[in-house]
Amino acid sequence: MIMMTIIGMAIVTAVPRFIPAFFMGQTTFKPWVNRWLNAIPFAALGALIFPGVMNVIEDRPLIGIAGGLIAAVIALFNVNVIFAVLGAILTVFLLTM
Repeated sequence: MIMMTIIGMAIVTAVPRFIPAFFMGQTTFKPWVNRWLNAIPFAALGALIFPGVMNVIEDRPLIGIAGGLIAAVIALFNVNVIFAVLGAILTVFLLTM
């Protein structure tokens, strides 16, 4: 019974992910829709990261904000994302010393 539940959950999860892959290749959108769809990953990433930036240190949210700003500035130079992450980590580390 447990195995059937796991298989059922896998099917229910996989089907909505595979259906768009088959139909999106045949669909064309207007340019403004494509721009909007391309922005969704960045908006989702921001929504996931921002609460963590505010809670790096509970009683000192400005340290997290400083780390986030440094990461944003580094990202503006179009370098690899790992350098933005390392810059934010270094900033938070130095401000908490």
